[in-house]
Amino acid sequence: MKAQIIQSFGDPSVFQLEEVSKPELNPGHVLIQVKASSVNPIDTKVRAGAVPAVAPDFPAVLHGDVAGFVSAVGEGVTEFKVGDEVFGCAGGFKGTGGALAEFMLADADLLAHKPKNLTMEEAAALPLVAITAWEALFNRAHLVPGQDILIHAATGGVGHIAIQLAKWQGATVYTTASSQEKLEIATRLGADVTINYREESVHDYVQKYTDGKGFDVVFDTVGGENLDRSFEAAAVHGTVAAIAARSTHDLSPVHSKGLSLHVTFMLLKILNKDMHKQYGEILKKVAKVVEEGKLSPLVDPNMFTFDEVSKAHEYMESGKAIGKIVLKNDW
Repeated sequence: MKAQIIQSFGDPSVFQLEEVSKPELNPGHVLIQVKASSVNPIDTKVRAGAVPAVAPDFPAVLHGDVAGFVSAVGEGVTEFKVGDEVFGCAGGFKGTGGALAEFMLADADLLAHKPKNLTMEEAAALPLVAITAWEALFNRAHLVPGQDILIHAATGGVGHIAIQLAKWQGATVYTTASSQEKLEIATRLGADVTINYREESVHDYVQKYTDGKGFDVVFDTVGGENLDRSFEAAAVHGTVAAIAARSTHDLSPVHSKGLSLHVTFMLLKILNKDMHKQYGEILKKVAKVVEEGKLSPLVDPNMFTFDEVSKAHEYMESGKAIGKIVLKNDW
């Protein structure tokens, strides 16, 4: 089969189109005829060698997000049959093959039936970011109806999903972005209040929108110094959920406010087989919300083919994308 592989870590030019062996079917797994994938920041980090501990062995096929058809079903799989349309984040990391190929071997526990009202390309944009947002909001921060939540990076991969899920849950959603265009997109996604963080300080918008009390929940999808801003924006006994916390911080605000801090690292459950089923279950719930018309992916208008994966990675690293960058398999 055709696959985009890397033989070493490096810049986006390291991808090479090769003929490789089709994966052999294993019990509990399905073989997916891949129709689409998407780029996540972790994919560029794996390619660049920034996270070698979670990288697959060379020659490596990258990318976790996948949408496609089931072409073969392994022993013990009862939930899927040949021809089913599926989606998931099912590989591209240590011990697994990725989605940048004609076929991908995937643990059935990591998959769900593709939402009927999405294209393959739209479905491929969802898994990693939807699982991350769901786990952070509901499994960790325990967001409940009526709470005020501040979500950073409104049009980012995780942020735009979190806005919609928080609204679906019945929260009042505040969100930050850097431009009027992004603020308008956030409003269309369902945000109640949008904040241009370049024009308003944390102190100012906490005073303006919460009378200085702060937000019940803050979801930081940015990391770095923004995590400190998230501590500042949270209410006393509030909750901060983060997805990028590989950094050093002064925890005095966490102590003085009695905050709860939760970190979601989505790859942990992919790397731990005993936890796979939890992700499949989340995706089933996500698919239901999508089919109810309450959740849809924000896909950047610049779509790429699998042959253009180097360009897709360059675009991701440029920081110019709005929403998710999708790749279509036209092999």
